[in-house]
Amino acid sequence: MPKVRRALISVSDKEGIVNLANALHSFGVEILSTGGTAKALSDAGVPVKEVSDYTGFPEMLDGRLKTLHPKIHGGLLYRRDNPKDMEDIKKHGIEPIDMVVVNLYPFEETISKPNVPFSEAIENIDIGGPTMLRSASKNFQDVVVVVDPADYDHIIKEMKNLNGDISYKTRVKLAKKVFRHTSKYDTIIADYLTGITEEEKTFPEDLTMTFKRAFLLRYGENPHQKAAFYKERIDGLSLADVRILQGKDMSFNNYLDTHSALLLAMEFDETACAIIKHNNPCGVALGRTPAEAYRKAAKTDPVSAFGGVIAFNVVVDGEAAEEITNLFVEVVIAPGFTKDAIEVFSKKPNIRLLEIPDMSRQLNDWDIKRVAGGLLLQDWDTTKVDVASLKAVTKRQPTPEELEGLSFAWKVCKHVKSNAIVYTFKDRTAGIGIGQTSRVYSAKTGAINALESLRGSVVASDGFFPFRDGIDMLHKVGVTAIIQPGGAMRDDEVIAAADEYDMAMLITGVRHFRH
Repeated sequence: MPKVRRALISVSDKEGIVNLANALHSFGVEILSTGGTAKALSDAGVPVKEVSDYTGFPEMLDGRLKTLHPKIHGGLLYRRDNPKDMEDIKKHGIEPIDMVVVNLYPFEETISKPNVPFSEAIENIDIGGPTMLRSASKNFQDVVVVVDPADYDHIIKEMKNLNGDISYKTRVKLAKKVFRHTSKYDTIIADYLTGITEEEKTFPEDLTMTFKRAFLLRYGENPHQKAAFYKERIDGLSLADVRILQGKDMSFNNYLDTHSALLLAMEFDETACAIIKHNNPCGVALGRTPAEAYRKAAKTDPVSAFGGVIAFNVVVDGEAAEEITNLFVEVVIAPGFTKDAIEVFSKKPNIRLLEIPDMSRQLNDWDIKRVAGGLLLQDWDTTKVDVASLKAVTKRQPTPEELEGLSFAWKVCKHVKSNAIVYTFKDRTAGIGIGQTSRVYSAKTGAINALESLRGSVVASDGFFPFRDGIDMLHKVGVTAIIQPGGAMRDDEVIAAADEYDMAMLITGVRHFRH
């Protein structure tokens, strides 16, 4: 591997570049540069040669054409141990370029600005930069390629230790970083162009996505599994953006449960509290105040609420904090916390407080499930049903109070693992049947878990009732009204059973399976 004798520097982000250039100059490296970078280095007293002087070809097309020249790419691509390559560059007067320091036009930052003109976005698509980076990375044995300012200090240190050289290990590492970087850059451009040219979201034939590691986690679902949180580039609702006001670092399971709790709390316009355990609700309620909503939610299953994750859709006050700190909980997430609430929670420093001010933001593009050998993509289940507008398929229509309960129950059952049966009153859950392989088993489990009489309760089912046995079971515990998707072969039998028991039944035509 040759020592670095000539470097080409052309950067949009000029942080740290003068320090690197000064260090390179001290090692006897000749520096080529372009435009604003050349000026910044020259103004700082770093000797620099303009690329246009080196190539004998001026910049043109308003700066679009600078480095796309054989004297640049020949100097990057020729193999130092290949006699034919050596003959070619000598014949054409091409000098070696041993290092490229480039970071790209700020396309992502540009399109993140509100109402950015298309013409401005297009002009921030870098052409020469990615081309040089790819040329240098392809020839990484002979050319050091640097795309990240965070690597400058390491480059300087290693050149000092190796008498102006860079190790093979570092060259490989830097080249890998370049290809990841340019891949992300191209993906962002493709996503932008797709977003402005397609009226409806479609499933692309080739899927490329960009995520940035936000932080490492202590471990995964279990202590023997490693884990990290990667933030999606697309702007939207993100747990990576929450402010952690107190508490230990979040775990893998904490994030899963917090995600579920947050989405459930966001279903409601009224003050709501959702308590999640093992990625399922164990209590949900509405209230005039956060404290009232919490008390009613915790009443559903206080045993399961122990060690759970709690979400509110309103600011949490001191009264609610006093109630919550009577129980061990892992996480509380809300749009905000009053000073009184923070003071109360501070006495229980292990409770993680997460503030997510803007709960109105949309979820990002896709709901993604990983399976062996691939990914499953789907839209997020954001479909809403105006329950108040539905007409009963039974002889009896629901009463106003039953209708309130059915609307509440329908929003909750969407967030319960299938098969889901949710018993509620008009503003709180009473029993939740989760994840059984038979719907009637879920009905039985939910009733068994209830800590109070279910007389006068209503039920939501995430899928249709295949047989009347589910209706028979619900009648036995005192259910008076049911909301379900319908669509079973025996719908008539199921509806007839409800009529037999003078139940009201609404059919949504929408299923909410959650596997």
